[in-house]
Amino acid sequence: MVSIDEVARHAGVSTATVSRALSGRGHVSDTTKARVEAAAKSLGYVVSASASSLASGRTRNIGVLVPFLDRWFFSTVLSGIASALMRRGYDITLYSLTADRAERRDVFDTFLRRQRVDGVIAISIEIGDEESQQLLALDLPVIAIGGPNPRLTTLTVDDVAVARLATEHLLALGHRDIAHIGASPEFDIDFHIPTHRRQGFEQALSDAGIEVKPSLFEPADFTIEGGFRAAKQLLGKPGGRPTAIFAASDEMAIGALLAARELGYRVPEDLSVVGIDGHELGEFFRLTTVDQFPMGQGERAADAILAELEAKDTAPPVHEPGELPYELIVRGSTARLPA
Repeated sequence: MVSIDEVARHAGVSTATVSRALSGRGHVSDTTKARVEAAAKSLGYVVSASASSLASGRTRNIGVLVPFLDRWFFSTVLSGIASALMRRGYDITLYSLTADRAERRDVFDTFLRRQRVDGVIAISIEIGDEESQQLLALDLPVIAIGGPNPRLTTLTVDDVAVARLATEHLLALGHRDIAHIGASPEFDIDFHIPTHRRQGFEQALSDAGIEVKPSLFEPADFTIEGGFRAAKQLLGKPGGRPTAIFAASDEMAIGALLAARELGYRVPEDLSVVGIDGHELGEFFRLTTVDQFPMGQGERAADAILAELEAKDTAPPVHEPGELPYELIVRGSTARLPA
């Protein structure tokens, strides 16, 4: 193993200068920093994580709480977090919070108290008062994505407004018989995103003077398969069929597209479909969606947690909420209702 002393001799500087140049803490001129980095690279020197932790009191590791690892949205947000942290020389430790209360309690009571992380990012997980107090007692900065928490810094998407935007797009195209694929109660957990999206959908209909019909709602599980089954139910019911479907996620919207095609409906001539998320498959399926930029959400959360860490020694953190952006992306799955 190459030592820091060898790097210092090779660069013609002190070991303290090498430490400042490679850690980013303390002032070093650009010329000296470049010389140290070149020396470290040529010798194959890598900063020891344990030594750096002892010297700085930091682990350069961020804990990430996530409810699902096998869902596209969460994995994409996680990818944004990992990319942004890696660029700044940080590792991540994942904590998958299942519905098991004992496992969740272990994360807050044990794992996060081992002082192996410098901060915590929670992805679409509602952190209760007791859990918030446990985190605050650890003196760790916390960034929560997906819902308000007056005690923590939060980054939120206005899910009611997002759903209104998707529904208003269909209304502007002349659709009146609009179905909604949402979620059953067991999937409406934590910040109640499905409920808020249903509220936005129903508000848009009411504002347009259109009766909200329970028969045009079908629950699913936020997967392509779930959306496929729900759309088949909606399109296969006797009586009048919807001319458009608003799905509460892109994956369910893609399932609806596949169901419509299997049943012989043309999209968008016979049926318009819109989703929410900005899924990477959306362009392939020509899906109209409200993009909430999940990769960007992760990057912004990482930037926010690092900013709190950098400010921690000089000022107390300011827990101000941040609104996350979203945008209607119109593709080929929606069209004006034929006269």
